[in-house]
Amino acid sequence: MTATIEAPPPARTRREIYTAMSGLMIAMLLAMLDNTIVGTAMPTIVGELGGLEHLSWVVTAYALATAVTTPVWAKIGDLYGRKGIFMGAIVVFLIGSALTGMAQDMGQLIGFRAVQGIGAGGLMVGAMAIIGDLVPPRDRGRYQGLMAAVMPLAFIGGPLLGGFLTDNLSWRWAFYVNIPLGVLALVVIWFTMNLPTVRREASIDWKGAGLLAVAISSLTLLTSWGGNQYAWGSWQIIGLGLLAVVATILFVRVERRVAEPILSLDLFRNRSFSAATVLSFLTGFAMFGAVTYLPQFQQIVQGASATSSGLLLLPLMGGMLITSLLGGQFVSRTGRYRILLIGGSLLMAAGLGLLSTMGLATTQLTSSLFMVVLGIGMGLLMQTTMLVMQNSVAQRDIGAASGASTLFRTIGGSLGVSLLGVFYTSRVADTLGQRLGADEGAALAGGQLTPAMLDGLPAFVRDAYQSAVTSGVTTAFIWAAAVALVAVIAAYLVREIPLRGSAPVVDAA
Repeated sequence: MTATIEAPPPARTRREIYTAMSGLMIAMLLAMLDNTIVGTAMPTIVGELGGLEHLSWVVTAYALATAVTTPVWAKIGDLYGRKGIFMGAIVVFLIGSALTGMAQDMGQLIGFRAVQGIGAGGLMVGAMAIIGDLVPPRDRGRYQGLMAAVMPLAFIGGPLLGGFLTDNLSWRWAFYVNIPLGVLALVVIWFTMNLPTVRREASIDWKGAGLLAVAISSLTLLTSWGGNQYAWGSWQIIGLGLLAVVATILFVRVERRVAEPILSLDLFRNRSFSAATVLSFLTGFAMFGAVTYLPQFQQIVQGASATSSGLLLLPLMGGMLITSLLGGQFVSRTGRYRILLIGGSLLMAAGLGLLSTMGLATTQLTSSLFMVVLGIGMGLLMQTTMLVMQNSVAQRDIGAASGASTLFRTIGGSLGVSLLGVFYTSRVADTLGQRLGADEGAALAGGQLTPAMLDGLPAFVRDAYQSAVTSGVTTAFIWAAAVALVAVIAAYLVREIPLRGSAPVVDAA
């Protein structure tokens, strides 16, 4: 039998909410920063530790652990209270950061990155769920817009900070830098966060959590290895696909029977919740696909350096930041959100379509304008989908709804990078084969060619390679735009129901 006692949330001043949110934003920054900060440090890490063949696992281990543990953290927070569980996730993340900085070989680095990812799963879902406890839905858009500002900061600041620390201190400081920030977040949360009391007698659905972990892991490995480490028709990839399907079927059977499912299937009976889940998945698909393949075009075709290509993503992130903040204000003032979902999905598809028209003569100004359109669309969607999912469930299931949003966005990002990569690489190889011949084209496509090496190539080879990259990038964006059109349909399926209110948010004297 499950008993639930929830104390009513007290009235809070805006100062109290902003103070508590500062700790949440630091924790969110930690989790997102470690997705990007390691990229510019990896050449030095591999040079010192070796293990080039395991390079991709440094990123995959973190992302996989984050995706697998997200729903578990969400459910534990629902059962036992979010403040203590969130602080526990910060501690796990800091332990993983310290151990990663002390790694002596590639195996240790990958293992400790997984520990970091376990903590990161609790940070991202916990922050969004805590906002659900602090602020009623009607006012939540304003504050979730502030949380959305962390994402562009992490995407831009991560590579720059990672490069700076690696050049001036050591690559290990790319992980050690998390410790003072994490301690600061713990102090702020401990002294400023007063959440509703939750006491529930229930058991955790460990069987469901395990099956979900197997399904997500199989799917993530399939998309990471398919067409890269193993051929798509290989027994390894087919086996992973079958394992993902079987684990998913068993997971659904288990979740229908247990009293406290790790991811309640009843949530998906709500049409708005299901449609917002699709939107969250597709937003992750578009966002991670864009930030992965745009630098290829910027560096190889437009001649930008690695550092400046990160800065050239500012129009994309700026569009996301501005519309996330303005969209949150709009929802808080009007209570309307469906128009943001429809407009955001249309603009996201339009932005991806515009990026698919780029060519060798496309200027940085033109591509920046295209990125602004995409960024505006994604900014309107990101926090609004979270708000819809939270508003579609009971207060006791806020954590589960937040976990589902984060989980499907993570899976969407993983699939976006992997599947668009298939179209990108195949198109690059085909174009090089047509321009240079089968043998030379295959050798160039499979070789290690950095942007810095382009100037040393013969003019006709360089032109062929730039044409191939352009063709590959635009092909990836064509498919991304086609997938994004599904988001428009999902947005129309969302029903606009009144946002719940709870404790009033009062102005400090």
